[in-house]
Amino acid sequence: MRRCVGGRGRGISRGVTDIVVNGRSRSVPEDTTVAELIAELGLQAEHVAVERNRTIVPRAEHARTVLQDGDRIEIVTFVGGG
Repeated sequence: MRRCVGGRGRGISRGVTDIVVNGRSRSVPEDTTVAELIAELGLQAEHVAVERNRTIVPRAEHARTVLQDGDRIEIVTFVGGG
């Protein structure tokens, strides 16, 4: 659900988008991209695969894919080992 939040008394409001990331509800600023979400989570883009609403988001599209209210995001981190 999109809602506005703002600084008290400053007259500034910012839209918020509610999404689900790996099964957990999360609010992000309006117009957040997949790339920004990955960075906010402290992950490295080259080490993750992202699915948005059951569709893989190619790495080349991360910076252009804007999250929408109600999106369900799954992020898988690659772990190397030997």
